[in-house]
Amino acid sequence: MGSALGSPENPLRVAVVGAGPSGFYAAEALLHSGKNVVVDMFERLPVPFGLVRYGVAPDHPKIRNVIKIYEKIAEIPGFSFLGNVTVGRDISVAELKNFYDAVLLTCGAQSDRRLGIPGEDLPGSHTATEFVAWYNGHPDFRAREFDLSGRAAVVVGQGNVAADVCRILCKTPDELKNTDIAACALEALAESKIQEVHMIGRRGPVQAAFTPVEIREFGELADCDPVVNPQELALNPASRIELESAQELRYKKNIEILQKFAAAGPSGKRKKFFVHFLKSPVALVGKGKVEKVVLEKNELIGDPGRQSARGTGQKEELDCGLFFRSVGYRGVPMGGVPFDERRGVISNREGRVAQGEQIVPGLYVAGWIKRGPTGVIGTNKPDSEETARHILEDISGLTPCPQPETGLLLDRLKKKNIRAVSFADWKKIDAAEIRRGAAAGKPREKFVVVADMLDALGQPSFSKGNKF
Repeated sequence: MGSALGSPENPLRVAVVGAGPSGFYAAEALLHSGKNVVVDMFERLPVPFGLVRYGVAPDHPKIRNVIKIYEKIAEIPGFSFLGNVTVGRDISVAELKNFYDAVLLTCGAQSDRRLGIPGEDLPGSHTATEFVAWYNGHPDFRAREFDLSGRAAVVVGQGNVAADVCRILCKTPDELKNTDIAACALEALAESKIQEVHMIGRRGPVQAAFTPVEIREFGELADCDPVVNPQELALNPASRIELESAQELRYKKNIEILQKFAAAGPSGKRKKFFVHFLKSPVALVGKGKVEKVVLEKNELIGDPGRQSARGTGQKEELDCGLFFRSVGYRGVPMGGVPFDERRGVISNREGRVAQGEQIVPGLYVAGWIKRGPTGVIGTNKPDSEETARHILEDISGLTPCPQPETGLLLDRLKKKNIRAVSFADWKKIDAAEIRRGAAAGKPREKFVVVADMLDALGQPSFSKGNKF
């Protein structure tokens, strides 16, 4: 009888699919468990860090400091990064089980929820995710085009992503030029003719999901005034109860900031940022492209903490040449993995993948694909630790993989002409981007084409000295 999984003689081999925060936090928990664990982290791009690299706004560099933590995790013995490998295309989840005792999916929520309104697919209507990925230099979105020639843009949603989109549209080129924004995006935004940006929320100011830090920044922009209708800050009785009983101070701070905006009024700056509450888009209209958005005014119904928006039938039109929706995200099904279509996540019980009432042995999830798109970067840490704990609890019941050797997997990928990128390779890409940025007075200039990332590495190396 062989040694138990996780013993000094027989490491527990875990494939982590996705190199974002949840993947790194799970890897850390497994590698620091006291067991003998090997973690191979797969990422379809040659570069790690997921939404920290491609979702955090370029003018919020401090948030990206968390990457330093992930870099330290990557140095823990037993960790390897295999970038430029797409699980589900280059290798299936079922095939991974030949090489790993457990497979942990941390691939996030990759698609946007729809509004389901007429005109939603007109040219000029986009998801906020597309825009964020474009200005952050994501290779999948580098060729996207956004019509910035109109006067007004509308963003539906009042979370931090919606606020990021609005803020980038409101900033001057000088406010963005020293960030790591993609060069193509900076060039396009420099020619923008947009003078009004409208952020629309279906509920009231107490229910807005943006943070005080995010909304406060609109009062500090070089050439844009925030505009808030004081009448829309009037609270119904249930909202007043919510505000008074709120455990988090951010709700009260949000109201205070919005009240200051409403009291100050515009100061004569060129652009205007309008915050709307209790309104929902019911249609986009235009001849061949978006020209107007039809909004319906709402009222709140329900008990404190459980209020929902109900349309009043009263409608208004808003000129709109560019429209973004930022109303939530959902996961994408993966071949052979149970998926909950209603919730948009992989079916699971506290991170253990489930098919109906049955747990799928050796298959796990963490992050947004586990719980849905909630929380901030740090929220993924306890979520991933929970799943890692269950993997370790299940260790005696896991079926040992028949081919416990990463080299055999690399050989299979090489035969398919797939170059797996190691963490050492990523550091070369990282250094090249920093050099490119320095020439332009930026912290980095990202490669926006995968082939360029790989070219920065020179000839591929599958030698034992190139750690995977």
